[in-house]
Amino acid sequence: MSAFEKPQIISHIQKSLNYTVFDCKWMPCSAKFVTMGNFARGTGVIQLYEIQQGDLKLLREIEKAKPIKCGTFGATSLQQRYLATGDFAGNLHIWNLEAPEVPVYSVKGHKEIINTIDGVGGLGIGEGAPEIVTGSRDGTVKVWDPRQKDDPVANMEPMQGENKRDCWTVAFGNAYNQEERVVCAGYDNGDIKLFDLRNMSLRWETNIKNGVCSLEFDRKDISMNKLVATSLEGKFHVFDMRTQHPTKGFASVSEKAHKSTVWQVRHLPQNREVFLTAGGAGSLHLWKYEYPIQRSKKDSEGVEMGVAGSVSLLQNVTLSTQPVSSLDWSPDKRGLCICSSFDQMVRVLIVTKLHKI
Repeated sequence: MSAFEKPQIISHIQKSLNYTVFDCKWMPCSAKFVTMGNFARGTGVIQLYEIQQGDLKLLREIEKAKPIKCGTFGATSLQQRYLATGDFAGNLHIWNLEAPEVPVYSVKGHKEIINTIDGVGGLGIGEGAPEIVTGSRDGTVKVWDPRQKDDPVANMEPMQGENKRDCWTVAFGNAYNQEERVVCAGYDNGDIKLFDLRNMSLRWETNIKNGVCSLEFDRKDISMNKLVATSLEGKFHVFDMRTQHPTKGFASVSEKAHKSTVWQVRHLPQNREVFLTAGGAGSLHLWKYEYPIQRSKKDSEGVEMGVAGSVSLLQNVTLSTQPVSSLDWSPDKRGLCICSSFDQMVRVLIVTKLHKI
């Protein structure tokens, strides 16, 4: 691919904020997005922005008692577009951003900070009930149905006698019919665990030797296809989730992506083979996954095992001197992206020429 054909990552708008921002998410079917974080005085904040004539207009600022670590629109309907958030005190709240004084759903989900959250079954993405998954420093991963008060519908916690590990990232996947659904969780010691919510069992686990910062399936609403895991020491791993070998598990390819921690991975909604990683040195890398000629083969005993593909770097850019803490593609407009970084900035990016990939 020549330099002229390569996608370009352009910083379209950047805005300085007066708080530490941990997460940002597009509001579906709009030119709006939310940023979440904490003020220096120790309170939490949600801001709602809209892109207007090449600038950002602040529509609403909501201050809450506890710092807000993460949020998702994934379990809401397109009509309501409620935001689910996890905070430093372990609370899961769901907010109507039109009337945010009191949450529409509230539960003390965890004993410690909720590090990570994901949603499925809303926005027309994924079959089955709307559900939210939270992962916490207390070592547990819990699945919530917003229609059911107080108790989680699933609780994945360490066995008795097992050390509790800090859960840094969670992701839903395999939600291609009313029954099937999985949650994948990544932990500070490099563990990746795949929980089957249909059978309420641990389906697979592995360890990538370094803390798992971010996990994402290329699509939530299809039969498991690929999973990307990013880690503390600058590597990411792509697992082919189509074929599970009884002892070897899933085939994978790894790539040294950044000089420091890879904080985030996000797949392009309009093309699941393209994904963006965000690094601790303030850089973004755009990648493309290429499938092998055959995705599975038989081992010496005739048992099917997966074959990993390869990844190629399409483009990279350094935006900040500080880590990029969150990243989100617009579900509606291909190539439009937001990211936040620890220099208290939020940026709107345009990635060009993605249709040519």
